[in-house]
Amino acid sequence: MIEVLIHRLDPGLPAPSYAHPGDAGADLCTAEDVELLPGERAIVGTGVAIALPEGYAAFVHPRSGLAAKYGVTLVNAPGTVDAGYRGQIRVTLLNTDSKQAVRLRRGDRVAQLVIQRVERATFHEVDRLPESARGAGGFGSTGR
Repeated sequence: MIEVLIHRLDPGLPAPSYAHPGDAGADLCTAEDVELLPGERAIVGTGVAIALPEGYAAFVHPRSGLAAKYGVTLVNAPGTVDAGYRGQIRVTLLNTDSKQAVRLRRGDRVAQLVIQRVERATFHEVDRLPESARGAGGFGSTGR
């Protein structure tokens, strides 16, 4: 367990919390009502800001229930919250349904926050990379 400091910018909303023991993601709620027409996206606040310890980052993931029931996902999933960021966590919701609008109410759970340890890299420029079994094979290179 790591300690994450949280500032509730909107005291009327719940703090991020885990729905079940063993859950990886803590639920984030929308701080405002929002209606997403088919294909529409909107940036919504969650009413919380956090301070992560150095060496950690938080990743904002879509909620599977919203995706399965309504086609709502996050545009830049997962969104990254760096350890040095102190502003409100905001999410960019997208309604992927081609026919139905989706209404979300203030306090609805709209995303999950996953805290992970991250490593910093030192980048070394070289003239050639070492060979690997995969090589330069990109999108679709492994077949079905």
